[in-house]
Amino acid sequence: MVAALLRRIAFLELNPQTDKLVPVRDASRNRFRSTVCRIVVPVHRLLITGDMGLVGGRLARDALAQGYSIAGLDLRAEPPRRGDVRNAHDVARVVNGCVGIVHLAAVSRVIWGEQDPALCWSTNVDGTRTIIDAALASPQRPWVVFASSREVYGEPGQLPVADDAALAPVNVYGRSKVAGEQLVLGARAAGLRTAVVRLSNVYGSARDHADRVVPAFVRAALEGRPLRIDGPTNTFDFTHVDDAVNGLLAVMRAVALGEMLPPLHLLTGQPTSLGELAALVLDLTSSTSTMIEAPSRTFDVARFYGDPTRSAEVLGWRASIPLRDGIVRLVAELREHRGANARAELA
Repeated sequence: MVAALLRRIAFLELNPQTDKLVPVRDASRNRFRSTVCRIVVPVHRLLITGDMGLVGGRLARDALAQGYSIAGLDLRAEPPRRGDVRNAHDVARVVNGCVGIVHLAAVSRVIWGEQDPALCWSTNVDGTRTIIDAALASPQRPWVVFASSREVYGEPGQLPVADDAALAPVNVYGRSKVAGEQLVLGARAAGLRTAVVRLSNVYGSARDHADRVVPAFVRAALEGRPLRIDGPTNTFDFTHVDDAVNGLLAVMRAVALGEMLPPLHLLTGQPTSLGELAALVLDLTSSTSTMIEAPSRTFDVARFYGDPTRSAEVLGWRASIPLRDGIVRLVAELREHRGANARAELA
């Protein structure tokens, strides 16, 4: 009986199109005469759009460690992962066979949205619609987790901001994220399992956009350049990428089990002004750089920090990396990168 059972297990493999075990069709594998049994364990395929970005790259690493196989879609990737979320063919190609999608791909900077509103809207809204359509058309009906932003609240009337506060975006990027949320949550009516998470000032890697405020401050301090502060009293909720990814993994687990989650913050709940951030960076780098104060940009939200209570209650998740510790890590990473570049130039 044991031998018969082992034969049945040994000659099954995973069909990536259906995520089901099926009989092995290769006749050459029917030589079940040795004592070695090849047991094929199903692997869940996960699509991460924007997998070359700060959050996407870290999520791909951690999801892979948890047993997922990773499919990616990013304009900066090499084939076969290169693709555009606005292109239905590109999306359908990578959605096929996936059990879940984490949709991170976006025009992800407020200033980029102001510079090219049409591109921001087509990527963030039309691209999200393409993802939803592909998920609905897929035989696997993968769940979808959508990465939204604190920008959906605009200038909040009360701090800290609750997850159910009014949505009143003040810039193109924020409005595009509100529209994306509506598409994702609306897809539930068609039977799709979806979730929305709202991120806030994620930082923590040298691979981040160099002009984002945290890496920009750290690089300027390490290089002895002035730190330009656009609105020293502007206050934000800075969240380390490792905390954001741990929160996404918790959301993925819940959605995969069929839970219909409300929109959730993945943030710390701790306010830090840009002036305080600059001073902290100078202290942790022992830099003699100066600070140059400038007015706020007209399209920026001036003050935000969120309430993480709902995520703690629903997911059992809380951010665990204080801003000081996160910057210490980033300083060390950027110093190592600078050292590696210097060594390469001498080689």
